[in-house]
Parts: sequence; structure tokens; C-alpha cells
Amino acid sequence: MSMEALVAALQDPETRENALLDLSKKRDMFTDLAPILWHSFGVIPALVQEIVSIYPLLSPPSLTNHASNRVCNALALLQCVASHPDTRAFFLNAHIPLFLYPFLNTVSKTRPFEYLRLTSLGVIGALVKVDDTDVINFLLSTEIIPLCLRTMELGSELSKTVATFIVQKILSDEVGLNYICATAERCYAVGTVLGGMVTMLAEQPSVRLLKHIIRCYLRLSDNPRARECLRQCFPDQLRDPNFTACLKDDVATQKWLMQLLMQLGSN
Repeated sequence: MSMEALVAALQDPETRENALLDLSKKRDMFTDLAPILWHSFGVIPALVQEIVSIYPLLSPPSLTNHASNRVCNALALLQCVASHPDTRAFFLNAHIPLFLYPFLNTVSKTRPFEYLRLTSLGVIGALVKVDDTDVINFLLSTEIIPLCLRTMELGSELSKTVATFIVQKILSDEVGLNYICATAERCYAVGTVLGGMVTMLAEQPSVRLLKHIIRCYLRLSDNPRARECLRQCFPDQLRDPNFTACLKDDVATQKWLMQLLMQLGSN
């Protein structure tokens, strides 16, 4: 089936499931899929309906693999819309990310829930990947920071990595850094979660996750208030050459870590 035929099939509840599967598999082949999804009558409401239809399965947790896979296919299409320059602003103005937040609030560690959280984080990650202050302003007007911190504490390694990347990208924007450093409480909340992840990495090392953690710390250290917070809750492991030996092949991250330690060591 052509892309247009598959998009049209999303409008019919009878053909939607197979169309979701096919389009999510082939989405990288269709460069103009996002604008066509957005501007085709009834398609975005159909994708949102897929999302809200599983809300009753979140609590008590009764989500099946099949239901999780189906909604994740819908989320994959929304990720296309979120990442495309011609549709990103529409996606934000419609407040579609808010429909994903109930998924990030779940705590069940079963595979259907973990896959759902990871795919939802992927949509937010696609939004922040491109440096855009409008995206950061929108996200900061929602509860994305506490939701990411929760995932950074409780999620799988992959979910922690994507959630930490989102926080890193928010911090990289001046608006995001100022927001998180506006109060000591916010600084400590972020610093405490980052420190907890470093402690966890002592048991289960992950260079990819550690890299994002160091980037978050380094950006926080640009702010005087955050620097003071970090000096009080900075994990000793990051000063331990044995712990950071895993970065021996990552020159850029080694450089960021050295820069971070210098900034925290200075008055």
C-alpha cells in the first residue's frame, strides 16, 4: 500500500491497527509523512484516541503486550510529527505531549509499561533534539521535569538515558537552566537524582548514561546557585579515577568531567 492509502486507513477503526503497524515500520522511508499525517482529516484525533483508549489500563496496571505495542505504533507516528520542522509548532500548540504524561507517571516495571514509557520519552526527546526555546518554554509550563526525574530514579537503563538526555537538553537552553536554578529546591532535586544515578552506575556501569549525567552536571555548574548546591551533594565516585576509567575511550566526556571538577573546585 502507498503512504497515502495507509494514512487513509488510519481513519477507519477497522483498518487502523494494521495501518499503524505498517506506517510505524516504514516511517523513515516517507520523508513527508509528518505533514501528511497532520493535515489529513481525522488522523491526529485517531492517534490521540489510540492513546486515551488505554488510560483505563494504567491503574490498576493491566496493560497487555498487544495493547502496548499498538499504542507505541501510534506514538511512533506522533514522534514523526514532533520531530518535523513543518509540524513541530502545530504539535506543541495542540498540547499533544500532555496526553503522554499519564504514561510517564506509571511505575509498573513490566515490559508493556516499560516499552510505553520509553516510547513516550522518545517523543519528548524528538522535540528537544532540535534547539528551540519555544519547545523548552512549552515543556517548562508542564510537569516534564518531575516526570523525567521520576524516570531517572525508577526506569530501566534505556529510559533513564532518554529522560536524562531530555533534562540535559532543557538545561542547555538558558531558559531551562534559569528555571531549574531559580530555587535551591529545584537544584537539589535535580542534583540528588543525578547523584543517585551515579551511585547506581557503580553497580551497573553504562557509559552512555554517565555521559548524559556529566553533561547535566557541567551545565548546572555554569550557574552560581547550582554550583553551591552541587558542592554539597556531588558524588565522590566522579572524583574516583577507578570509577571514571570506563570513559577512557571517550575523550569528549573526559574533557567535560575535568572541566566540571575544575568549576566545582573553584570559588
